[in-house]
This record gives sequence, C-alpha cells and structure tokens, in this order.
Amino acid sequence: VSHKGFAYIAEIKASSEGRPDRVIALLAQAAVQAQAYAWKASNARPLAIVWVGHATSTLLKKIDDFHRKFLPDVAIGVVAGNGSRHFVGPGLSGLNAQGSDPSKDTVSLSRQTVNLFSDLNQWMLKVLLAPEIPEHLLAAPRNKYSNVSELAAAAGVSVMSASRFATRLRGEGFLDERGEGLRLVRRSELFKRWQSIAMRSSAEARMRFLIPGTDSVQLRKLVLRHNACLGLFAAADALGLGHVSGVPPYIYVPKAALSDQPNWKGLVPASPDEQPHVIIKQALAPQSLFRGAVMQDGLRVADVLQIWLDVSSHPSRGAEQAELLRRKVLQDIIGEAA
Repeated sequence: VSHKGFAYIAEIKASSEGRPDRVIALLAQAAVQAQAYAWKASNARPLAIVWVGHATSTLLKKIDDFHRKFLPDVAIGVVAGNGSRHFVGPGLSGLNAQGSDPSKDTVSLSRQTVNLFSDLNQWMLKVLLAPEIPEHLLAAPRNKYSNVSELAAAAGVSVMSASRFATRLRGEGFLDERGEGLRLVRRSELFKRWQSIAMRSSAEARMRFLIPGTDSVQLRKLVLRHNACLGLFAAADALGLGHVSGVPPYIYVPKAALSDQPNWKGLVPASPDEQPHVIIKQALAPQSLFRGAVMQDGLRVADVLQIWLDVSSHPSRGAEQAELLRRKVLQDIIGEAA
C-alpha cells in the first residue's frame, strides 16, 4: 500500500480481546513478518497492524511504549471496531481517528462473539462438521440434525446449550436452516473468527525427561499415564499429516493436571537455555479437545480441526502446517479464504 509518497508492506493480525499482552504479542509477530517481506522489496517499509474490538487509551499507551523501545524502525497501526485508528509512522498520522464510546449494544455484541466459541460451542461446531471429515481424523457423531434437540442429543449437551448455540449462529449469519438440517454457512468468516479465539495463550510447562532414553517411548508412557492428548505438530505426525520437524511434542492436559506437577514423575523443568523434550500445555477448550480427539496406536490424538486451529499461529512454521492440513483435508470445509 502507498500513502502520501510512502510505500508500505503490511501484515495484519486480529484479536477478539483487547488485552495488552495479547495485542502486543500479535503486533510483534506482525512486525517480524512485515520486516521480512519489506526486506525483499527495495522501495517499501514494514507496517504492522492489529485489529481489536475496542482500543482503550491504556492499550494504546502500552503499544506506543513497546513500539518506541523495540520497534522504532517499523510503522505500526491499531484499528478498532469502534472506529478508532492509531498509526505511528511516516505519512500515516492523517489516518488517525478517535473512536466512538462503546455502547451497550457494542459490549453485548463483543460478548456474543466470544460466547460463540465457548468450549461446548466449539465441540458442537465439530459435531456439525463431522460428516464432512473422515472418522479417523475426528471423533464425533455423523448425522444430519433437523433441530437443536437432535444436535443436543448427539453432542451430549443440554437442549438449552444447543439452543443458545444455534441462536448465536443464526444471529451471526452462520446457520442455514432452509434445507434438510442445520448447516453452517459463511464458513470463511466463521473459521477466521474461530482461529482468532484459538490464538489465545494458555499455561504450559517446558519439561525434560529425567532419565535419558528413547523419547518416543517415554512420550507414549507419559500420555498413557496421565490420560493426556497429543497435540499440534506431534498430533499431525501421528495422523500421517505431519510437515514440520524439530518442534518438541505438545501434550494437552486439563488445568488441574498441569498444576499438579509433583505427580509428573520422570520429568524435570527445562532451563531457559535447554531444549525441552516435551511441552505440557493446558487445554483452553478441554471439552472440545478431548471429545473430538481420536485414538491412534492406543494414544489420544487431537483431531484435525483442532490441530489446524492450534498450529495456525505457531511461530515454528505453523502456517505451513496449517496450509497442508487445509489443502489435504479441509479445503472444502473451511473455504479458500480461511
């Protein structure tokens, strides 16, 4: 893009949350990518942009401080759903705008957006999508549902939960009920929103095996002993869809299991300068993750949708892994633009 004689190559990220730690992390990631693209273009500057639902003055101040200390050579921009625009860089000041105060309706819509992807709602999304995904890649019932009662029974949730979920989908324009059953539409937008929710960080522990041995054997014993779930790149490998090597395997556990570290026998925390043998990660949506997981060689493995969501923003070539999953399995499910 160009403006007032300045040419920029921009990388844009989106966050449903206005938390400074989350927004600044996305801004830093966008800056690194924009710089990489700009280096290949002799006449362009890097521009990192983050969209958020609402940008507070506190958030903008923290972003400006971070930019001044660590990204002085990268132009930045924050665009908010309430109309606020905050840019820092040569020729960009004219784009700045003061947003309107958030009304009750805006706050309500923000909550609706988050609720659409609650833990159980993510599971019900998988149930609706399951007929289009091979059984060995997603553990979920495979039927057509003409009403929310049938969906609730299949998903193992209350009728009230399924009704609220369908109402939210309908209100956001993602549900088509004119055919034989409930059908998801506008999927590119739906999956973009789902991705943004999946980008939230969760607690994790970088661990090493106490006794040297065959890592794959010890990893298998670890997953079985704690009834855990293999995730991200290791899960893709287990499903025969791997693409990235060299990343420590991730194991998903419920919150309680992660905090109960004394019971993680045979493991010790990895020091900052050590490569971990395994990363134990708290599941953000445990109902969706564990219900949808498949069994592979006796191990619980995250389903293909979960892997796609989780690797999409991973810094270790996650975008490449996500693209392979999309191309091989999810092309017709998530749409071209997701």
